[in-house]
Amino acid sequence: MDIPAWDLLLAEKIRECQEQCSRTYGYRRVHIWLDRQGVHHNPKSILRVMQKYGLLSVIRRKKYRNYGEYLHKYPNLLNRDFKA
Repeated sequence: MDIPAWDLLLAEKIRECQEQCSRTYGYRRVHIWLDRQGVHHNPKSILRVMQKYGLLSVIRRKKYRNYGEYLHKYPNLLNRDFKA
């Protein structure tokens, strides 16, 4: 299996992009970054190269936020007395 030369060149450009952005860019943002650098490729080929050479972004965990009762604390004005 022969690796195309443009594959290695693209991987080096992607590695450069990932170093600048601390591996937070996914393939879509890498595609935009490469377009601005003058390197035009299909986004799916960029994704394939990133998967092949282990250049995918680091997925950050979302912070758990419990917006429970303390968010909606209102005084009980009716005291559950709904009679007319």
